[in-house]
Amino acid sequence: MRADRDPVPLSRAALASLSPRVRVPAYDVAQVRAGIVHLGLGGFHRAHMARYTHDLMEREPEALTWGILGVGLMPGDRRMIDALAPQDALYTLVEREGADETVTVIGALAGVAFAGETSAAVLDAIDDPAIRIVSLTVTENGYCLDPATKRLNPDHPLIRADLAEPARPRSAVGVIVEALRRRRETGRAPFTPLTCDNIQHNGDVLRDAVVALARLRDPALAAWIAAEVVFPSTMVDRITPVTAAGDIAGLAERHGLADAWPVFSETFTQWVIEDRFPAGRPAWEKVGAQFVEDVAPYEFMKLRLLNGSHLAVSGLGRLAGYVTIDESMADPRIAAIMTALMDRETGPTVPPVPGIDLAEYKRTLVARFANPAIRDTVERVNTDAPLNVLVDPIRGRLQQGGSVEFLALALAAWLRRVRGEDERGEAIEVRHPMAALLRETAIAGGADPRPLLAIRPLFGELGDDPRLVTPVAEWLGMLDGQGIQATLDEAARRAG
Repeated sequence: MRADRDPVPLSRAALASLSPRVRVPAYDVAQVRAGIVHLGLGGFHRAHMARYTHDLMEREPEALTWGILGVGLMPGDRRMIDALAPQDALYTLVEREGADETVTVIGALAGVAFAGETSAAVLDAIDDPAIRIVSLTVTENGYCLDPATKRLNPDHPLIRADLAEPARPRSAVGVIVEALRRRRETGRAPFTPLTCDNIQHNGDVLRDAVVALARLRDPALAAWIAAEVVFPSTMVDRITPVTAAGDIAGLAERHGLADAWPVFSETFTQWVIEDRFPAGRPAWEKVGAQFVEDVAPYEFMKLRLLNGSHLAVSGLGRLAGYVTIDESMADPRIAAIMTALMDRETGPTVPPVPGIDLAEYKRTLVARFANPAIRDTVERVNTDAPLNVLVDPIRGRLQQGGSVEFLALALAAWLRRVRGEDERGEAIEVRHPMAALLRETAIAGGADPRPLLAIRPLFGELGDDPRLVTPVAEWLGMLDGQGIQATLDEAARRAG
């Protein structure tokens, strides 16, 4: 349906004049106060954690004290912050399933801040005793880890900068360490750091990184953090593509709403959280979040089945010339490969999960990936998904003594993609901390995967295991010699 008037710029003052097709907050957004600081304000957070918090605010007035101060840490985050600030930190979430969409203005953000140049204002905000949670979605790269050990890399440029000027940290880990140091120094209780990134045992990974950086600064601070600060693990799930210019224009045309940076997502959402919040937390369970004693079975299931499949589909899809995940899944060969991957290789590594029908979960994943309303790009997935979502199940499958035929295909597609050019000669942008080394090694190795697999920080001992090297070499040789179409034909035949 087309709007019958000029689009209304989003703001608090405009809420009463928006189309009735747009859901506006049922609470007074002017009363939202920050109880959470979120590092890494992006589309996923605004479609997920902020959505849960908004829903809770609509149910309980006391939840208004759990507003979120959204922080952009990277230089590229400035554009989003500059877009949201004139909108009073309001934004539109459009949830899509097929031809249906629900449009909601989210009011859970108490404010936005840019810390890409200095973190001083954000640290001052975290000093407020009202801040009881500091959450983050910064992707695995944002934790400044050594790829091989998954431990803090003290030689990472951001960590070196944080150690040189600890009071003005640049990394998310550095911000948390300095903010906790201030709490300790003033004798106040620590906040709860809450990671919402797709990393297995993400709370443990964050804790280890924070304690490691603190130890490099002050062993006494590290000991206090290890003893007094709790790092819950979480499992998060909602497909949230990057907002495109056409999405913004379509929102204005169909709903009469001018939003400089709306968010678009699927309707499915899941959040599983370990219930360990000494400083208190919102009652997110009242709006669909699941609190558990141990999140590990849920995150393991998601990383193996969803994230592993996502990277496999996006890698093959990019080589085949597809732009989006749903376009890739519309190719019956890729859909068959994904199903075989889950049924024969990644699925057998997943133990039973309380309350989850794994067969139904896998069927749901196929339908979600094929949803044409989402338009999630293969480029986003190839960039955001860490390689470990393939490497870890390969290692687990080999430990079981099982086949890794389709995992090897997915890995071969990844190795072919980092060459930086597809078989048609079109450039592929590879955004990875080791992008230059990967491209150089991939070009030199050609159809031989062994030079790339010898990069120990990425593959460890797997690069020497013939049970992996042999099938990867077969698939990479096929991609290199016969091309992606013939490779998909052969893989689909084996999947059938």
